[in-house]
Amino acid sequence: MRRRALLGALAGIALARAAPLRAQPAPRRVAYLASLSPIDAAGSKVLLEGLRARGWAQGRNLALEEHYGAGNPQTLSGLAAQIVRSAPDVVVANGPAAALELKKTGTKIPVVFVVVFDPVRLGLAQSLARPGGSFTGLSTAVPEGFFAKQLSLLREAVPKLSRLAVLTNPRNPIHTLTRDRRIETVRKPGFERIDVQAAVPEEIEPAFGEATRRRADAMYVGGDPVAVSQRPLVAELALRHRLPSFFLFREHVEAGGLMSYGADRTDLVRRGAGYVDRILRGALPRDLPIEQPTKFDLVINLKTARALGLAIPQSLLLQAAEVIQ
Repeated sequence: MRRRALLGALAGIALARAAPLRAQPAPRRVAYLASLSPIDAAGSKVLLEGLRARGWAQGRNLALEEHYGAGNPQTLSGLAAQIVRSAPDVVVANGPAAALELKKTGTKIPVVFVVVFDPVRLGLAQSLARPGGSFTGLSTAVPEGFFAKQLSLLREAVPKLSRLAVLTNPRNPIHTLTRDRRIETVRKPGFERIDVQAAVPEEIEPAFGEATRRRADAMYVGGDPVAVSQRPLVAELALRHRLPSFFLFREHVEAGGLMSYGADRTDLVRRGAGYVDRILRGALPRDLPIEQPTKFDLVINLKTARALGLAIPQSLLLQAAEVIQ
């Protein structure tokens, strides 16, 4: 009788120990897709930090899977299809190219995009207030008046500016969609616009050469994976050709560019964690309004300004969030 009771007790202990293992829910799966390489994409580490602050821990209740296109459109397309087939709970798309490749798959998986300039015009959402589909997230800019503000800051730094070279990527959909608007914006203050293009890294140097041959006074470099991945080269070419250059992202200025004005990419990714958290807890993307930045940082590289022979006015320096000496 005692032996039977002992065996029953041991069986009960074994069941009690096994029960929590059976009840432990599987980690929620989040796929992270960026069009750039890990070193250039702001980044999965920041996303994890944001998720950790909301109770999600890698290896415990979260499984984050990272995918990088490394600037190759074919690679990015293949990764998007692969992610959709694996059916994660949420996908985070860093950049417009990554978001659009996921959109092409027709997926209904919730997608949180970050660092996308104009998601409505790109067809990722019906409106900012009510996205209406499986895509939502954070835009990098308020489209109306933003480019004009950038040009006004550049003119303060380069008062004699009259011919502005604009470097774009013809394969970047946001560059083609906003081309007419940017042309009109450049014309309003009386600038002559000089269009130069770079769809691959090898075309960046010829683009700067063309801008110089056409006597550009400055260069505007639109936010684009090709330019971002080659930012040390872009900064070096700008100095070599004596072209004050203006950027959307601060990383260009940290690499030696003259000025940038835009939202912080790292902050956008960190805030994207809030969307992921809400979706994992049951929210639908169609009901989550797309956020626009409320704060834009002006970053100025004074070392580059001195190398170009520019005297940055004090009024401009006072507006800067950061001045690199």
